[in-house]
Amino acid sequence: MTSPNPMGETADRLASVVALRELADRLEDSGVEAAMREGWSWSEVAEALGVTRQAVHKKHLTRLVNAGIELRRRNA
Repeated sequence: MTSPNPMGETADRLASVVALRELADRLEDSGVEAAMREGWSWSEVAEALGVTRQAVHKKHLTRLVNAGIELRRRNA
């Protein structure tokens, strides 16, 4: 059995996957931040992303608070 060649088309494709994931993460972060600045609820953001409210909250809460974004309270 031969070891995989770290160069070439396959390595390039895998590197592209990593780059796309990183881009998608940055786009999600900026989109969620913009939505929350506009007053969207966690549920609205979650629905737009196709995930649960809890998933969005867990992933983005700390970053949004550290950015000084005023977040809507559930019972406000």
